[in-house]
Amino acid sequence: MSAEDYESWYATPRGRWIAATEFALLMHVLQPHAGATLLDVGSGTGQFSRRFAQAGLDVVSLDPALDMLAVARRSARELPCVRGNALVLPFRDQAFDYVAAVTSLCFVEPPERALAELWRVCRRGVILGLLNRRSLLYSRKHGRGGYQGARWDRLDEVRDWCNVLDPRPRMSFATGVFLPDGGWLAQRFETWLPATVPWGGFLAVALHRPDIELNR
Repeated sequence: MSAEDYESWYATPRGRWIAATEFALLMHVLQPHAGATLLDVGSGTGQFSRRFAQAGLDVVSLDPALDMLAVARRSARELPCVRGNALVLPFRDQAFDYVAAVTSLCFVEPPERALAELWRVCRRGVILGLLNRRSLLYSRKHGRGGYQGARWDRLDEVRDWCNVLDPRPRMSFATGVFLPDGGWLAQRFETWLPATVPWGGFLAVALHRPDIELNR
């Protein structure tokens, strides 16, 4: 998918609803404090970087693709954009309060190594937005369209990835996008199910450093 097509998809009614639903889940499980710094890894065109910034965070976008970064710079000139790779982040240890990877870790192998890098450069925690293999979205979309080449993960696998992290994080999670068509029924259904139901197509996982209190 080109950078322009990626950005255009988020402008569709379904894209806007999915992005808003996913972002609400990310903020719910991360609970960042206002004014905190955040590195958005695999930021693409900056869709979620802009949302984090609008929520009061001090954001830096990072992506390996120059075309994605070009669109991100045009969309929000005030946000710093850096070219880089999730497996070797160009930042010192604990350079940011939080590090986010929203559906970008799904395209990185091995995920354990990338997660260790995200954990290295955060002071407070990491937020992951993952494609959930235990979902209706997986049965309909895996291997198709913009999902080609994406890895679909399970929560127990994410727990296994955390075995390499020091210190071992506290984890919280939520899922959403239970009915992925985005119609009125899907949106209504979303409000009926609690985010702790583990079958949503989008899996938000927050990893908190154990010695850090939320919102402090």
